[in-house]
Parts: sequence; C-alpha cells; structure tokens
Amino acid sequence: MTEPDPYPARQREGIRTLTTAKALSALAHPYRARILDALRVDGPSTASMLAARTGQAVGSASHHLKVLHEAGLVEEAPELAKDRRERWWRMVGRGTRWSRDEFREDPAALAAAEEAEALAWYRQIERVTAWLTSVGSDDAWSSTAYATQSWARLTPAELRQVAEEVMDVFMRWSNRPLPDDGADREPVYLFSRGFPCQP
Repeated sequence: MTEPDPYPARQREGIRTLTTAKALSALAHPYRARILDALRVDGPSTASMLAARTGQAVGSASHHLKVLHEAGLVEEAPELAKDRRERWWRMVGRGTRWSRDEFREDPAALAAAEEAEALAWYRQIERVTAWLTSVGSDDAWSSTAYATQSWARLTPAELRQVAEEVMDVFMRWSNRPLPDDGADREPVYLFSRGFPCQP
C-alpha cells in the first residue's frame, strides 16, 4: 500500500514534487541552484540579470536556464518582454520537494536525488559560514539572526508532523504579501533539518 503524500498542503500552495532523474540532475548543479534561488528571491528575470546576480557569464546563465527549462523547473514569462529579443524566466511553482524513497527502483534518479541533497547541504554550510564570518557588520541583523537546536524522542510519524509545522511557518512568512510600510527588507535565508541522531 502506498503511503499518502505527507505534504499535500504544500502541493496546493505551489510546491512541486519532483519524480524524475532529469529534474533532480538539473538541481544538482551549483549555478543552476543559484539561479533558482535568485528567481525565488528576485522573481522573474532575464539571463543577463541572473548572470549578474550569480556571477556567471550571460552565455553560461542562458545554458543553465535551458537545462532548467527542459527539466520543467523554469518557464518563459513572455508577457514581461519589451521586445522579441528579450526573454524573461520565472520558476514553475514556488518550490520543489522530493523523497529518496520514491526513487528506490530507479538508481539514476536515486543518485541524482542524493547529489541534489548533498549540494543543498554544502550550500547551507557555505551560507552559515559566510554569515558567521560577517557577524558584527550590521548590528540590526546581528542582534536578530538566530540559530536553534533541540533534542526530542519521536516516531517517524511525529517527525513528519514537526516538519509540517516548521514548513507551515516558513511558508506563511515566505508567501505573505509584503506590507507597504516603507521598511527595508533583505532576503533572509531560513532552513531547518530534523533527522535521527545519537548524541
């Protein structure tokens, strides 16, 4: 019997479940991951804008956009173009999810999922390290940034419930309409992990 998808609410909110090796392989590349992050933060962009944002050549950004498009992760936004030469791109949906369990019978997809997860983890480490080495450069952010950790005794079903609650908080803040109050808002990176571990 197939277990029901634990994230139906997020699917309704535009979080797509990836089920192909092609999509996962497209994610498992540092520049493509950065392009997707830039599209999440900045919204629809051209290859030139994404190249400037991610430190790539325009040709490289265009190539990676083509790979992401072929994998179904980005799409063109022709309504934003000022003329026929200008090509705008946006994410397909608000985000992605996948589970290695869904690929147990497909070694290529499983390897791509593991590679995409490893890349995401290394990028999390890089971001935290960059933040820690810059702490003190902006007192307002230094006094509000946080890190938290905890231990709990849980069943797999209870850990799934924790994940649901954490993702609900992240989604509520990520998808809210921004208040028109003139406040200077910076992109803030949020992440959380929960997994079985021994002290």
